[in-house]
Amino acid sequence: MEFTKTPGWLDWYAGPSKPRFQLPAGAVDAHCHVFGPGEQFPFAPERKYTPCDASKDQLFALRDHLGFARNVVVQATCHGADNSAMVDALAHSNGKARGIATVRRGVTDNELQQLHEAGVRGVRFNFVKRLVDFTPKDELMEIAGRIARLGWHVVIYFEAQDLPELWDFFSELPTDVVIDHMGRPDVTQSVDGPEFALLLKFMREHPNVWSKVTCPERLSTSGPPALQGERDAYVDVVPFARRIVEEFPDRVLWGTDWPHPNLKNHMPDDGLLVDFIPHIATTPELQRKLLVDNPMRLYWPEEHIAAPGAKS
Repeated sequence: MEFTKTPGWLDWYAGPSKPRFQLPAGAVDAHCHVFGPGEQFPFAPERKYTPCDASKDQLFALRDHLGFARNVVVQATCHGADNSAMVDALAHSNGKARGIATVRRGVTDNELQQLHEAGVRGVRFNFVKRLVDFTPKDELMEIAGRIARLGWHVVIYFEAQDLPELWDFFSELPTDVVIDHMGRPDVTQSVDGPEFALLLKFMREHPNVWSKVTCPERLSTSGPPALQGERDAYVDVVPFARRIVEEFPDRVLWGTDWPHPNLKNHMPDDGLLVDFIPHIATTPELQRKLLVDNPMRLYWPEEHIAAPGAKS
């Protein structure tokens, strides 16, 4: 089946630089996707966008180029609840990938067990209205209760201004909860402002809640370096991500978000994104928690051994 990309679609950058920051051994890219290839894994009829192809082989090549050991592959909304492309990536990862699925109310216990055996460890609930149609909260809560029995967690994607109306629902989820992209804060506001303070309050009051300190390229207004060869990018996002890392060092994750769906103004260099990490996790201990200990504890608990003296 042939697909035509959404007009103006930006393809992922095929020539990423080599990061200057050396990742700690065993680092996990805890947020990335695969798209198709559409000929093999057709995109969902109800999708809001049609992307370029971004295959598992291309993802694993990027993993190796950047210096990561493992991936967490998050189901892309363009594939709806057909998790075939994501599961295929897990199956060909030699145990180096885990998955986050999208499921509907009609999923059977046997299907959930099959996803678990394939390496899925969570489901994603998307509340970004421009990306998905509304799913009733009672359906989402029912799904959360069923996946809790498998030890999975819920990943939530929302925008900062919507947290007040979602607060009670998120508080009732019976699993660990992982917030995508820091809840998409408005980085033109103060890091000490009320909107971001609400996210921090939510994490303080709910010890089961984690955050991905990801996607500075989506949040930034300062953008990538103005001059070729500079490595400092997305500097306006740094205070927000650093605040979360330093206050909640055992509940943070990081990922590339490759292949960066739905970006409108530029496509990031994934090597530069890796070089963003030491600006937000400023010590070797924080870097190891962010990139190794935390994702291993969440996604590979059977293999996780905390560093000496680290909290588990």
